[in-house]
Amino acid sequence: MSFSFKIIDKTEINSIIPLVQKLTNHANSDAILKERFAKMITENYECAGVFDGDILIGICGMWFQTRHYAGKSMEVDHVYIEEAYQSKGLGKQFFKWLYDYAKGKGCTTSELNTYVQNYPSHKFYYNEGYEIYGYHFYKTL
Repeated sequence: MSFSFKIIDKTEINSIIPLVQKLTNHANSDAILKERFAKMITENYECAGVFDGDILIGICGMWFQTRHYAGKSMEVDHVYIEEAYQSKGLGKQFFKWLYDYAKGKGCTTSELNTYVQNYPSHKFYYNEGYEIYGYHFYKTL
């Protein structure tokens, strides 16, 4: 299989919605996601895709910012690879590409949040060298 990694053009951002829906178990409607992604692409957000030929099989959102404790940082968000492609080393290849991309933008650190109950991702992120640095709290206003 021949895979490629590339930034998804902002005009094609809605192409990621089916994969985001799988990741989040359809927590939000497509309409809400379209509205939010339309706003996100005007901020410091980009999205990378994993392609098997022309088929989008994986995604990773990225936020770019400078933090007082970490310097210029890439925060990865909503990472998802189709189940049929998981556990084959593709995630490791994708993250190497993401790190190289972030370094090219001047980033010196990478951060992420993951759901507490998403145990398979925890093992992956530990193996990638991520450390637990704090807690992410959430409150609906």
